[in-house]
Amino acid sequence: MTSKKTSIVIIDDDPRLLNALSINFKARGYEVHPATTGAQGLQAVSQTQPDVVILDMGLPDMDGSKVLEGIRGWSAVPVIILTARSDPLFSAAALDRGADDYVTKPFSMEELLARVRVALRHGNPQQFAQRSEVTVVQAGDVVIDVPRHSITKSGEPLHLTPTEWGLLTTLLRARGGLVRKEDLLAEIWGPGFEGQSHYLRIYTSQLRRKLEDDPAHPAFLLTEPGLGYRFVVPELGGPGCGYSE
Repeated sequence: MTSKKTSIVIIDDDPRLLNALSINFKARGYEVHPATTGAQGLQAVSQTQPDVVILDMGLPDMDGSKVLEGIRGWSAVPVIILTARSDPLFSAAALDRGADDYVTKPFSMEELLARVRVALRHGNPQQFAQRSEVTVVQAGDVVIDVPRHSITKSGEPLHLTPTEWGLLTTLLRARGGLVRKEDLLAEIWGPGFEGQSHYLRIYTSQLRRKLEDDPAHPAFLLTEPGLGYRFVVPELGGPGCGYSE
């Protein structure tokens, strides 16, 4: 039986770059679906249900952020942003809208391939569920069901990106213990991301906005300055609060 190829949608209006990326990914066994406009890209993502998306932010028909918002409206597929802007605030804004990673032009093919491999790891949420001894966590009105890859707040479902989910479940495995920044970066983004603490600041901020009643004064996802992070379930005294196996 022939194994299914990893599917990738590449959205970029530069025909030379799009062709070069298509050739390189096909040579490595990927099934490639190229698109030169945002509209084509959204259609390709909808029709092919890819394993990962590479999205250029500068498109002729619509802003790349609008394409990202469109994808995130119905899909948790990992999205890697391509941008010609080196401004970290711009890239942070893209991550804040739901992108999983970004690469600044010009970039090497090896760098992009490494980012894709990391994104693909996060695209399989069961990977984190299988490695975790924790099954269900209740923290106040937040219920996290790890095996089912579901999370609710006050009974309403929450959407997490693959990277957010990976970060959260990695912290849950520590059962309130400190997880060092270096260990989180290695676990979630892989080797070579040491020192990239801005990733953690962005994603913990996103998680707090989704999980916490007061993100500025978090009750669960806590920062230990200079050390790392922990996810703590306060002893509220109510039934069901805590970690379950």
